[in-house]
Amino acid sequence: MTSAFKDHFSGHAGDYRAFRPLYPAALVDVLADAAPGRGLAWDAGCGNGQLSGDLAARFTRVVATDASSTQIAQAVPHDAVEYRVAPAEHSGLPNACAHLIVAAQAAHWFDLPAFYAEAKRVARPGAALALVSYGVLEADGEVGALLRTFHDDTIGRWWPPERAHVDNGYRSLPFPVPERPVPPLAMEMPWTLAQVVGYLGTWSAVKAALKATGANPLDGFVPELAAAWGDPDAPRAIRWPLAVRLGNL
Repeated sequence: MTSAFKDHFSGHAGDYRAFRPLYPAALVDVLADAAPGRGLAWDAGCGNGQLSGDLAARFTRVVATDASSTQIAQAVPHDAVEYRVAPAEHSGLPNACAHLIVAAQAAHWFDLPAFYAEAKRVARPGAALALVSYGVLEADGEVGALLRTFHDDTIGRWWPPERAHVDNGYRSLPFPVPERPVPPLAMEMPWTLAQVVGYLGTWSAVKAALKATGANPLDGFVPELAAAWGDPDAPRAIRWPLAVRLGNL
């Protein structure tokens, strides 16, 4: 985690928007219930807004920031969401304005001390602060085992070092406030084979392997996955357990 922005996603922001899973409504409920008010929520490192629009259902206004202009250009429009190109460490928000500050699947890229200083600056008294992450997708049977092997072994050496924080549910990251208990949460999607393959193609390790070797690791993996899947148009239950670190500033 450094102050230099490591952009692993702008080159495939469209795929990121198309194939990333959706956060459950229960997560938004947990975040909103922890906030001292429902005025402004700041979604830091928002990508192209996977969580931003959902926050707008519970907060009057959402400001969603990302350091990648390409990601912001792909963001899903919403009347209550203002998207801005800005790093998490320098939001451009005024002092003491936010009831909720959340970073979803993004905090491992931040300069965390600088982000926490910024969060404390923009927070209203008692504002909720949350770091949300999700790790490896899960599926039943042989499909799940193959996906785990692909993540850990086939492309394991191509993951950036920051990925380790995601794999351990952000427990290795410092957190500046006492934590609140959070019930078990997960993203669950009924996905076809094509949707899973599209999602795998957004992984930074897949992109890194292709760049380094000239060969897409999915080319050899997809036929093996397809054989285990069966009917490619038959959706399977895909699950991503969520890790949430939540407290009040």
